[in-house]
Amino acid sequence: MQTRRGTRWLAILTCWTIVGLLFASQTLIYYAYQGGNVSPLRVVLSALADWYAWAVLAPGILWLAARCPLRDGRWRLGLLVHVPASVIFSVAKLALRFGVGSFVPWLPTPSFRMMILGQLHLNLLTYWVIVVFGHAAEYYRKYQERELHASQLEARLAHAQLEVLRMQLHPHFLFNTLHAISTLVHRDVEAADRMISQLSDLLRLTLETIGVQEVALEEELAWLDRYLAIQQTRFGDRLTVRREIQAEARGLLVPNQILQPLIENAVRHGIGVRAAGGTIELAAFCRGGLLTIQVRDDGPGVASGTPDGLGLANTRARLVELYGTAHRFELSNRPGGGTIVTLTFPGRERPLPGGEAVEVSL
Repeated sequence: MQTRRGTRWLAILTCWTIVGLLFASQTLIYYAYQGGNVSPLRVVLSALADWYAWAVLAPGILWLAARCPLRDGRWRLGLLVHVPASVIFSVAKLALRFGVGSFVPWLPTPSFRMMILGQLHLNLLTYWVIVVFGHAAEYYRKYQERELHASQLEARLAHAQLEVLRMQLHPHFLFNTLHAISTLVHRDVEAADRMISQLSDLLRLTLETIGVQEVALEEELAWLDRYLAIQQTRFGDRLTVRREIQAEARGLLVPNQILQPLIENAVRHGIGVRAAGGTIELAAFCRGGLLTIQVRDDGPGVASGTPDGLGLANTRARLVELYGTAHRFELSNRPGGGTIVTLTFPGRERPLPGGEAVEVSL
């Protein structure tokens, strides 16, 4: 850590030294062209002293630029801060340079009055260049963060999709599905054929959407229909599914394959453990720019302190990756018996051609 910090400060000092040498070389070229007699060493030392003074003040300018950015709706406030600050820092730089020259006899230093007259405008410009550099560095840092976030999100999505495939290809699930198909073959060939087709469509759609982070709720429900059809064949009359989907919610984006783990959890722990079966209710509605999805069952409920299974834990993690703190995930028992899972996150439509998602306010 110390080595990295030392390398960073050395790089900063090197940058300011290069700037100082560039200005010194320009001065030397000018005097050479005019035929003047000047000491190259004194010119270099004077230029380095000027820019090292800016090096001392630059952290304060960058701190102020970060606190009062000239962007979004805050640029007016930024101007109110930076305009007087540019004058203050410019005069402070001249005072610092003059003070150093007063204590170092061999360092060429004009009077403070001459420095004000000859360098104030250049110093004002330098202040704004440092502010612009600070904004550019901040934009680049945020760009890197977005790139890292996107790569992490893709990795999380790939993991979730592989987990969905794993659950769908679970031996117990496949055994029950194939057993149901083999039973139907002897009494209802058309139903058996439909079930094979539904299983095939389910796996095909899963593979086709690998890499897709969000889909419209309508598409997610269509994908879920294949899964529920297979479960319906397994449980027959023991499984009842009800939906309450608001029309305005159908076009909004949801995380790809976010519902399957919730339905799987309700089927396994709510319906599968009861001989009489039960009902699963799926609801989706918009309110205040937020999309809320609920999966409810009338099973035995969840015991206090029970840890999340892999599917629910993965769902929580995906919501954090996609929406940060702008989401809510709740797992609780229903007052009348059963479990309710509630997801709430920003309601967004598909991105515009320019790439911006449309926020929905209902």
